Amino acid sequence: MTTGEPGGPGACVLGVDSGGSGLRAALVVPQELRRPDPVRSAEPVRTGPRGIDAGHFMAQLLPMARGLLEKAGGGRITAVAVGAAGLATLGDDLRAELPSALAEALGVRRTALAADAVTAYAGALGDRPGAVVAAGTGMIAIGTDLTAWHRADGWGHLLGDCGGGAWIGRAGLEAAMRAHDGRRGGSRALLARAEAVFGPPAGLPGQLYPRTDRPAVLASFAPDVAACAADDSVADGILRAAARHIAEAAAAVCPTTDASGDPCEVAFTGGLFRLGEPLLAPLRAEVAEQLPHARPVPAAGDPLDGALHIAAEIAAGRLRLPLDSRMLSVHGEGD
Repeated sequence: MTTGEPGGPGACVLGVDSGGSGLRAALVVPQELRRPDPVRSAEPVRTGPRGIDAGHFMAQLLPMARGLLEKAGGGRITAVAVGAAGLATLGDDLRAELPSALAEALGVRRTALAADAVTAYAGALGDRPGAVVAAGTGMIAIGTDLTAWHRADGWGHLLGDCGGGAWIGRAGLEAAMRAHDGRRGGSRALLARAEAVFGPPAGLPGQLYPRTDRPAVLASFAPDVAACAADDSVADGILRAAARHIAEAAAAVCPTTDASGDPCEVAFTGGLFRLGEPLLAPLRAEVAEQLPHARPVPAAGDPLDGALHIAAEIAAGRLRLPLDSRMLSVHGEGD
């Protein structure tokens, strides 16, 4: 996705994507400056009693932002948009501290704080009505008619994220353990894959249950499920069920039509869809059946692109995406 210049001499906007793998940040600059490549920090932002730790966030972001400005050859950051995983439920400290901290440290005039699903939406569809499914380790669907946000799933690997990477990996490992036990519904192919990856099946619970990164470990087995799907009916059935869950979430949030009466656009974004045709083929069929009124479109960009889009829009005072105290809030001049 491309964004226009933020406007004003030397005025830049900063987009930030914060998730389980750390921070990414990028800068949009006016024509007289050089646009630097995005930068990344591999350390995830800590959480504390008030949720996502604003102090730790700033400690990581400030050197990145100043480094980007230096590479650009000058300029000033007038607007920032932050997309953060967990913002809806763990964002109290960020909402309370980040806008004033950014204003003091960088002179930022306007700050948008968004759930990562919102920046995924903005990256995929911009400010058009529709629905976006973001899927990787987890899975969440978000949609809007530009008056309000609607979400489905995204409840974590214990309560939901149905069809996401952890869900697929867990289902694949369950099928492997069924084969190990001699129960119905097992897969010898998935058992062989599980043994190659994790070792003897009896040791698998000890490897999984104590892990704090259990969802990521489960999701790491999803490509093995996809690799078996062509020749194994159990693996194929798991991916067909995942596709059904993903389409159900999209259908739950997709407006029937947009404001002009055209079909709702729906886009899919995230690393899960790199599993390829074993997942994409049944997903296309499920979307056609469950969302006959929708028009699938390719995602224009990723969540960092979405953060840059939102930052440029708030800098220009033309944000069309709906505000929501938990999902998308704007702080600073004119609020």
